[in-house]
Amino acid sequence: MNTNKLIAAILLLFFFGQRTEAQIHSKNYEKKIDSLILTGFGNKGEPGGVFMISRKGKTVYRKAFGKANLELDVNMTPDHVFQIGSMTKQFTAVAILMLEQQGKLKVTDPVSQYIKEYPGGDKISIHHLLTHTSGIKDFTKMKSLSTIAQKEMKPEAMVDFFKNEPVDFAPGEKFDYNNSGYVILGYIIELVSGDTYEHFIKKNIFDKAGMAHSYYASDRKVIPGRAYGYHQKEHGFVNKTVISFSVPFSSGSLMSTADDMLKWQKALNQNILLNPEETQKAYQKYTLNSGEEFTYGYGWHLKDINGIPDREHGGSIFGFKSMGVYIPSEDIYVTGFSNCDCHSPTEITRNIAKATLDEVRTTVKKP
Repeated sequence: MNTNKLIAAILLLFFFGQRTEAQIHSKNYEKKIDSLILTGFGNKGEPGGVFMISRKGKTVYRKAFGKANLELDVNMTPDHVFQIGSMTKQFTAVAILMLEQQGKLKVTDPVSQYIKEYPGGDKISIHHLLTHTSGIKDFTKMKSLSTIAQKEMKPEAMVDFFKNEPVDFAPGEKFDYNNSGYVILGYIIELVSGDTYEHFIKKNIFDKAGMAHSYYASDRKVIPGRAYGYHQKEHGFVNKTVISFSVPFSSGSLMSTADDMLKWQKALNQNILLNPEETQKAYQKYTLNSGEEFTYGYGWHLKDINGIPDREHGGSIFGFKSMGVYIPSEDIYVTGFSNCDCHSPTEITRNIAKATLDEVRTTVKKP
């Protein structure tokens, strides 16, 4: 075989390989994903959602369902911007690790090192806040929350709102999902960086990752491509309850798109934001004081799908729900957003990830 023929053969093999990879996601696969989504997002006249799947950084499925705005009869598109609720915690956790990487704090530091008067702050570490093991009262469970829900709250005032509440348990004794801990983390980010949480996230994460359509939430700013949020009542749909985003703050006040969340995942994978050592801290399981392991890292639940480890997190805030699942071994990332808190994308997103994992593994096994 002469040189030209050899090159042609190699190129043919290369392109055949590329084509096979692209064909992993067949028409039957697409129909299966459609059917999974339509179980909860099948009514075109209702608020809807966006679902996206990527494999090895390439988008293989990206579709919108239902309406982005009922009053204006605007169809949802994959480009619409959603409030992502508690998926915000991923960004807060990474921001803390960025500050640790810069030598400005350590996750082992006590809260009292930054917030001098915090009750019991010498026993509660940043690590406890990140892993929901602090025992601090979750402000979302406080009856008095309604008194501040629509007030503009400074981070210090938010911390003051719950800091004197009785603790639920001693630090490190239990895992109990907690929004207050992530509000304190946002306040620490501001104290250590000398910047606002909003600007720190934009400058150090959104801008670096190329997330041009991600924001700190606002009901007053004009946000291009905003999907409007809804509740469902007995008589039909109503606009979402208005709250001050300074209340959920760094525990749940960010907005994004499906495409931007893929950029986020790529930035994490490529160590654009953190070095591998700091990144690993977010993705590892930790233990309680008893030595018992729990399935949460820093900003991610660490679970599995059919025995295959995944990282996932959802979000819920008035008018919106969100979910993201990442399977590291196959580089599969699935996101699901809803603009009605009546439609949850959580199980649908997990089922899509499972179906995609099955499809990839079945196709790879074929001769």
